[in-house]
Amino acid sequence: MRQIVLDTETTGLEPSEGHNIIEIGCVEMLNRRLTGRTYHQYIKPDHAIDAEAMQVHGITNEFLADKPKFHEIMDEFVEFIRGAELVIHNAAFDIGFIDAEFERNNFAERVRHFCPVTDSLLLARKRHPGQKNNLDALCKRYGINNAHRELHGALLDSEILADVYLALTGGQTNLSLASELDGGEEGGITRIAGADDLPQIALSDEDIKLHTDFLQMLDKKTGGECQWLHNHETVDS
Repeated sequence: MRQIVLDTETTGLEPSEGHNIIEIGCVEMLNRRLTGRTYHQYIKPDHAIDAEAMQVHGITNEFLADKPKFHEIMDEFVEFIRGAELVIHNAAFDIGFIDAEFERNNFAERVRHFCPVTDSLLLARKRHPGQKNNLDALCKRYGINNAHRELHGALLDSEILADVYLALTGGQTNLSLASELDGGEEGGITRIAGADDLPQIALSDEDIKLHTDFLQMLDKKTGGECQWLHNHETVDS
């Protein structure tokens, strides 16, 4: 499973008013693991940057004066994201701008034609209703360090969002044992063929402590929702 965590910075809020994308940042994940591959590009806009937008990201018209136009980077950008699931915080905003740039530059496709999109803001609102779910609030909730984020930046925000998304959706993916499964499931637990014949290994006190410490770390990362830890506490009590 290939996922691209994506963020943009823009000259303003409305692509319908001629505002442009001025920065794109992407980080790649394969099977929910960061690969180290990124895509990052500043873009020279046709529209001047609004003062309010400049206060958010700190990018100036002068800085962008020698950067490429969108049509010059479009093919490279599309090649990087094509076929991947895009993970975006408040996806409607970024996708609206990307599609507007495609339309202006006579690109026939739209994002939905070649990338499924997951909106991490909608996921966060579903999991934490009635709470703040912007990136800073989620970092605080999940114990993710974003102290180096003084201004918004597309690549930095994508890197932070990747950590937030993994925490929000349960951490790293589980080890697959599909080749050993007999297909039966009972009570939400996948049964493994021949499980009754597996040797029983006694845990040492150190093993138990390491396991408990790991569950407590998961509990902190998920905002107190590590069910293994709390179910265990309920049984012990």
